[in-house]
Amino acid sequence: MAELGRGALNKMAVRLGDPVQYAFRLGEEEVPVNPLIGKSLRLEYLGEIHCTHCGRRTNKSFSQGYCYPCFKKLPQCDSCIVSPEKCHHELGTCRDPQWGEQFCMTDHVVYLANSSGIKVGITRATQLPTRWLDQGASQALPILRVATRQQSGLVEDLLRSQVADRTNWRALLKGDAVPVDLAAVREQLFDGCREGLEALQRRFGLQAIQLLADAETMEIRYPVEVYPSKIASFDLDKTPVVEGTLLGIKGQYLIFDTGVINIRKYTAYQLAVSA
Repeated sequence: MAELGRGALNKMAVRLGDPVQYAFRLGEEEVPVNPLIGKSLRLEYLGEIHCTHCGRRTNKSFSQGYCYPCFKKLPQCDSCIVSPEKCHHELGTCRDPQWGEQFCMTDHVVYLANSSGIKVGITRATQLPTRWLDQGASQALPILRVATRQQSGLVEDLLRSQVADRTNWRALLKGDAVPVDLAAVREQLFDGCREGLEALQRRFGLQAIQLLADAETMEIRYPVEVYPSKIASFDLDKTPVVEGTLLGIKGQYLIFDTGVINIRKYTAYQLAVSA
């Protein structure tokens, strides 16, 4: 095999196309992945993890790529990132108010996606369609635009009383989701949650929470030649060498004939890629 690159792994770069285009990110280097489908591919963990923020060597990665001290102090590792409705920026207790202004006090989109089934999700408006591609959604539809991350979390919390907010990754990797009329689901959600949405609009203002009633569904196709009938997941901490024929890519997963691996999970791991 020939080595294609080595360095600190980051989540794969993604670009919307037909199909979606992927590239490994190893430090400053990018290695296209789509051309490797159908070929033998080897990933070797080189035994070191360096924090993506401070560069410190760490024995364990926290919150996908951070050392423990950074995990405890950085705003992007705070609990409100996972539960945005618990944002405490307005209380003056944000770990880094300037960071919060840039990333949280900005327009977010609430969306429906069909990956392993219908789910509701949120993301910064600037992260579309990347967020959908990273999740492996085969269909996606923005349904509301909101003024802050906290407000998007409050809307998501309301809507997930009627629709799931998580993806079944095993189902995701067994095949494409059955197509769904997301616009019809959107209308059902708006009807079922009308009182709650109107209450949030009264609280934050009509301009803060806007329904996107005319948005259109995006259809997405991934470069997968064969889906596995049985899912076996690789763990680089236990098995530092992953090898096999690459059958496809979906979300941030590589699908081999020998198993699957979530590349994003190993952010900051020093990795060598050969094909």
